[in-house]
Amino acid sequence: MKSNLKNDVPLDLEKIPAHVAVIMDGNGRWAKKKLMNRVKGHEKGSQTVRTIVTASARLGINVLTLYAFSTENWGRPKAEVTALMMLLKKFIVSERDELQKNNIRLNIIGQKYRLPEDVQKEIDITLELTRNNTRMILNLALSYGSREEITSAVKNIAQKISSKALCVEDITQDLISDHLYTRGQPDPDLIIRTSGEYRLSNFLMWQAAYSEIFISDVLWPDFSEDVFIEILKDYQKRDRRFGKIECSISNDG
Repeated sequence: MKSNLKNDVPLDLEKIPAHVAVIMDGNGRWAKKKLMNRVKGHEKGSQTVRTIVTASARLGINVLTLYAFSTENWGRPKAEVTALMMLLKKFIVSERDELQKNNIRLNIIGQKYRLPEDVQKEIDITLELTRNNTRMILNLALSYGSREEITSAVKNIAQKISSKALCVEDITQDLISDHLYTRGQPDPDLIIRTSGEYRLSNFLMWQAAYSEIFISDVLWPDFSEDVFIEILKDYQKRDRRFGKIECSISNDG
């Protein structure tokens, strides 16, 4: 939902969401408004990523998930996809030291194997370098689609049943969650979508069952730490009941 973000109440660091997920939308429209090539919008958007990652770690968010490239994005013009992969590689390399300095662990959710080999190589280096970091997990959703994720989980479970490693009776919601890319992580407390679009776009559909949703009109390249903090304040005013009568917001969702 949208909300008036003019809020003088200070952010309560005791009620910071454990997991925030962001659908980073609006790079192309930002570039179009400025009569620039779409790639320029993606370049500016990558600078916003650094700002929000750093702010999230400082505020005490445990998991930040950024929807960077969807399974559907492969259908974009080849030149744009190539430019996006080059930008992704540049980002992974340039932010490596920052992630390490800030004790942030990189994690990839999605079909990493579909990415160009040189991009996979740089990702693997960063994954290894940051694997023991504990301050925050940064999930980059790359070649990610929630339907594909759930389908893959179902196939994996079916194979285990076929091999008698599992029984049908073993299938529970927790078991399914354990076969998703986000296994071992809390579901997102808050999902933010920028650019004013009202849809999840095949993003974390299982995990989003009880997520709070905030739609911001701000295009991703213009998304700032101040806007982010005001959204977190809005989240802290919400009454999360999870289908029950009353439930207060806490850092474990």
